[in-house]
Order: sequence, then C-alpha cells, then structure tokens
Amino acid sequence: MAPTLATRYVFNLAIKVGAPIEAGDFGYGHRRVIPILGGELTGEGMHGTIREGGADYQVIRPDGLTELEAKYAIEMDDGAIIYIENIGIRFGPKDALDKIRRGQPVDPALIYFRSVPRFETGALSYRWLMHSLFIGVGTRHPDRVELDVHQVL
Repeated sequence: MAPTLATRYVFNLAIKVGAPIEAGDFGYGHRRVIPILGGELTGEGMHGTIREGGADYQVIRPDGLTELEAKYAIEMDDGAIIYIENIGIRFGPKDALDKIRRGQPVDPALIYFRSVPRFETGALSYRWLMHSLFIGVGTRHPDRVELDVHQVL
C-alpha cells in the first residue's frame, strides 16, 4: 500500500511585481512578461528577501487559462541564495481574469491559482528544499503575488 498523501505548510512568498511587458498574440496565446521587483519569504524559522531581477513569463491562452513560469532568486537572512523556478496555472471566470489582466483586484476565491515551485541552492542548510515536491497556492493582487508554499510529504 502506498503512503498517504499529505502536505505541510512551509512558508509564504510575497512577490512584488511590475507592469506587464506585452509581447502580443503569437498564434496560440498572448505572451506577457511580468518583472519581479522584490519581495519577502516568511515562514517558521525562515526569512529571506526576494531579489529584484526575476520575471514571470506568462502565456494567456484563448480560453483565458494563464500558463505561468516564474524564475527568481531569494536571499535568506543568513546570506544563502535559493533559486526558484515556479511553474503553474491560473484560471477562473472571464470577467475576473479580465480584471486581473487590467491590474484590478479580484476575490481570490474566484480564481484557481496553483503552482509547482522547484528550488536549487548550494547552501547545505536549505538542501532539503531540493529533496521534496512542493505545491504553491497563489493569490494575484494588483502589485504583488502571494504564494503559500506547502511541502508534499
């Protein structure tokens, strides 16, 4: 018998984002690049600063589903650097998705926003992040993304 699937909340990422860079429709979707301006990782016994310079590379498909691929670095308070690559999707009612695209607030209960963050680091104290799968549950705000990260046990 397989082990029971369970998760454990690990930390929150509050990711400050800039204005979208619109590359336009390329045939099967609309490409956008969302600059990452900074932010914060907070969790029990963990704190770090999201470094400016990453981005979220998005494709908005004709049905409104948004494919997300974010890449950025986090500097922990102890100086360790953690690279994160976060792949996910966001979907919901058309009017709510249109509001998000225009940078307007939306009730998070209307939006399915899930991701799979993957971590890389040379810091031994955070290598455990590379030895598990994680699921992110996200909320998009006009100026930031909030992502609660859960470890799959």
